[in-house]
Order: sequence, then C-alpha cells, then structure tokens
Amino acid sequence: MTEDRGTPRRPPAPIDRQRLIRLLGGPELVWLVDRCRRRMERDEPLTGPVALAAPTAAQRAGAERLLGRAPGTGRSLSMRLDAVDALLRRSGISPDGLAAAVTALTGPVPRLADVRGQEANAWRDAYAPLDTLIRTIRPELADWADQLHQDGRIRRLARTPDAARTLLGHAAEALGRLPADPALSLPAFAARVLGDAHALDDGTPLATLVLSGARALTGFPDGSGAEWRREAWASAGLLKDALSSTVLTLGVRGTPALDWVADRGEPAVLTLRQLTRTPPRTAPTVVYVCENPTVLATAADTHGSLCPPLVCLQGQPSAAALTLLRHLEAQGASLLYHGDFDWGGLRIATALLHRVPWTPWRYTATDYRAAAATTPLAGPLTGTPATAPWDPELRPALTELGVRIEEETVLNDLLTDLTA
Repeated sequence: MTEDRGTPRRPPAPIDRQRLIRLLGGPELVWLVDRCRRRMERDEPLTGPVALAAPTAAQRAGAERLLGRAPGTGRSLSMRLDAVDALLRRSGISPDGLAAAVTALTGPVPRLADVRGQEANAWRDAYAPLDTLIRTIRPELADWADQLHQDGRIRRLARTPDAARTLLGHAAEALGRLPADPALSLPAFAARVLGDAHALDDGTPLATLVLSGARALTGFPDGSGAEWRREAWASAGLLKDALSSTVLTLGVRGTPALDWVADRGEPAVLTLRQLTRTPPRTAPTVVYVCENPTVLATAADTHGSLCPPLVCLQGQPSAAALTLLRHLEAQGASLLYHGDFDWGGLRIATALLHRVPWTPWRYTATDYRAAAATTPLAGPLTGTPATAPWDPELRPALTELGVRIEEETVLNDLLTDLTA
C-alpha cells in the first residue's frame, strides 16, 4: 500500500558501529567503501559487481571476512554490492543496508549534482563585484568582462570562488579609479586604492587582471615584456617610475634646456619627471602632433630650428606625452594631430582625443581618399575596425578602400605644413 504523503518518514535504524567498523571499516576495504560513496554521489544504485585489479593479500582477506567465503582466485577481486547490502541487513549490523553503512563510516554523502550546482552559484556570485562595476561605472568594459566569463582566466588565477570574489572585488576597485588623472606612480596608486603598495607588482594575479582591464579601457595593443607592461600601465596613468615614460619633441620651448635644444634644431626626449617638475613656461599658438618618430626626425633634418613645435607620440600616448600636451593646451595652444590611416592608428587617435582635445591635421576621410588615390602599392588594411569620433566618414572610407596609409607615405605633405 502506498504511504500517505503526510506520513512521517521512518527514522534510520540504529547501526552497530563496532561490528560495522570490524567488518567494513578496515584499510583493506577502503577501496570498496570509496566505490560505493562515488556511486551514491552520482545517485547510482548500489547494485551489481565492483572489481579491483591486482588486489593485495590483505584486500582478499578483508573481502573473505566480509562475505564469509573466499572471493575467488582470479587476478582481480570482484564483489557484488547486492550481496554486501543483503549481508548488512540480515546481520543487523546496518538494517537499512549498504548506503546507510557507508554514510556511518564516512559521513554524509553530498549529491554530485547538488555540489556542482552550489559551485556554479558560488562562481556566479564571485563575479558580482565586476558586474556592479560594469553596471554603475565602467559600461565600456562589458566586452572585456564577458571574455573573462568565457575564457576561464579567473578560475586559473583564483582557483576557488571565494578567492575569485576577493580578486574581482579588488580589481573592480582599481578599475573604477582608472585612468588615473593626473598620472601617479603605480605603487602610490596601489597603496591609495588597495591599501598595499605592492598589490599591483608584476606577476600577481591582481596585477595581471587589472592591467588587462586597463588595456581594455585605453585600447593599448597586445604585447609582452617589461617595457610593454610599463607603457601599458602608463597608458592608464600609472607610472612604474617617473623616468621610464617619455615623449619626443622638436621646437618645443619654455625652459633653458628646451630653448637650447630648439635653437639647434635637435629633437628632445622629455621624461615625465622633467615635465612634472619643470614644465614649459610658455606655449605656442599651434602644436603639431604626430604618431611616428620618422616624421619628427625628418622634420628636424629638413627644417631644423625653423620647425614649428612638433610632438611625437611614438605609438600609444604615454603619460609623459599626455602631461605635456595637456599643459600646452591649458596654456592656450591648439593641438593638430596626424596619425596612420589604419585601425591601430584610429585607436591611438581616439585614445588621445579622450584625454586631450585636438583637431585633425590632414587626418580626415578626404585626406585618406586623396592619399590612397596616389599610393597604388599601399598595403592591405587588417585588424578589427575602429571608429573615428573626429570624422564619422573616416571609418566607412577605410572599410571601402581597404588599404592602410602610414604617415611616412604622406611625409612630404606633412613637411610642407611644417614650413615656418
């Protein structure tokens, strides 16, 4: 007769623990108990045979003591779980059978499905700090965060959900304060935001994660090595030291040293330390800005001391470059920018535009089409498309023509503009 749903469940029958331990709890039968426990974790029935390859004499003796007979003389040891269950019930050692005996010996057996569900929930909760960051402060990091969910990086860095939640909490705290403006040293930022000046030292999981997120914020390209990491941090306003971040200039004046170099028509390499301690005291009306050192070097060769002020980013804008350009712009200078006509060039220009205002210097869709028309051997355009906020027509033009135009290609035009 079917038991009513409201009928209380029968309490577990008492187990004779001493007899159970003597019969099934010895080291020679650990393998059998473990097999049963794994089946119970997977909700599999404790029926049918289980086998142990190459058993020891002690394991054979334990099986014989359990069953009351020799288990056979083959190379493996085989036992039927149904027989063990029946023996435990019949003897009164474990009236509720083998499953109850295994629980008594080893403790409660969690269902594997429940464990996996709880673990999945714990990992989902671990991402809560990052999800909050995306929702409230940094929506532009949504794609980066989705990639973290998919590529398993957090599991490799943190190993456990609790460690992951702590890691992502610290990362979210740091990324919510980036890019740093004004720039400051990486240890000072770590101490101020995370309470530990060494929290973002190279090689730590937190540094790896925060640097990845900072690059997603600034568009800094992939790379490797100590110099690349230094510039990647600097792109987010964090300086590993005040001497490593530099900017290349020609014709920029305003300090005795700059005036001396400008009078001789030679390029100058300025460090962030110089720019923060002794910035130029004066600013010209117009400052030209380029991406590639070849433009500045050729301008020095061609125009020398007559070249108007020119600043070269040498790729992604460094903290030193941003400090100089902001200072000049704040003093009244207008910034004119030119870069490579390719997706990487557009990303660099956009990163600069987000940090300091500039107007295009021969860097529009019209200029691109004109350069492409006179460069039949231009290389193909590769990479992921990027936008150009200063000229919405530039991205469609690059997509349509599909060629890249480097600054060196239009060098003569740029040099003409630099004629004093």
